Amino acid sequence: MDKILNNLGLCMRARGLISGEENVIAEMPKGNIKYIFLAKDASEATKKKIKSKADFYHIELSIEYTSFELSHSIGKENRMVLGITNQGFLKILKK
Repeated sequence: MDKILNNLGLCMRARGLISGEENVIAEMPKGNIKYIFLAKDASEATKKKIKSKADFYHIELSIEYTSFELSHSIGKENRMVLGITNQGFLKILKK
């Protein structure tokens, strides 16, 4: 498994990320989301909505993993969107 995916699992266990499209969207205006992972196999509507919100709130976005990879890395099913909330984990993920 990819190093970033392994660290996403750690981040999840440390409560440093939020999963699910609606949960991530709800936290964006509060400034809690530092980085977003969007599944490359998400629907076009989901991609458009998340990209638009991320641009509006100036949040970086990654679209390099599938929903299976993202879901498997955090131990949950059918996750298309993950939002990193912990600045420390974001630094680790960007290394």
